[in-house]
Amino acid sequence: MKPTRNIAICALLTTAIAAYAAKKNAVTPEVYKAQDPKRAAESLLTLARAQAADGTWERIAVGRLLYLTGKKTEGQAILDEVLAGKKVEASDWIRVARVYEEAKEWDKAKPLFDKVIAMAPKDEDWHAEIGAYYLLHGDRAKAEELFARSFELDPENLYNTLRAAGAYSGLEPRE
Repeated sequence: MKPTRNIAICALLTTAIAAYAAKKNAVTPEVYKAQDPKRAAESLLTLARAQAADGTWERIAVGRLLYLTGKKTEGQAILDEVLAGKKVEASDWIRVARVYEEAKEWDKAKPLFDKVIAMAPKDEDWHAEIGAYYLLHGDRAKAEELFARSFELDPENLYNTLRAAGAYSGLEPRE
């Protein structure tokens, strides 16, 4: 058998295994082991889409991966679909805003972060996180307003103190 034929047969077999596993939503080593990284990622993403099913946060996670790995249109479609849902929570909006922030698209992230603050005015963690993003994007006044609200709600929250300190040091907030 010729090498190119072997490669084609292996590719078909890998695709068939991934499709079978996707029906069962199960990840097996055959899906990614010894595969070209791009093919491994695509096979795993196929499974992830099946695993996400109708879960909101799960679909946002799939959309994030697509968006950040160059399949922006596909990722955007998933994010838009989630945000057009009947009962969209502040936690959905912040997850999507984080995707845009991670993609270095502050103009898209900012209005979503503002929406989170409006929807959850008593969430001290989100105030600190969003304040950190504002500071990192040069709006110190807005950042300090959000930090003040966060510390008013919980002045002893270590993680929010760290979010603010990190932002003043040029670091993005992390959980």
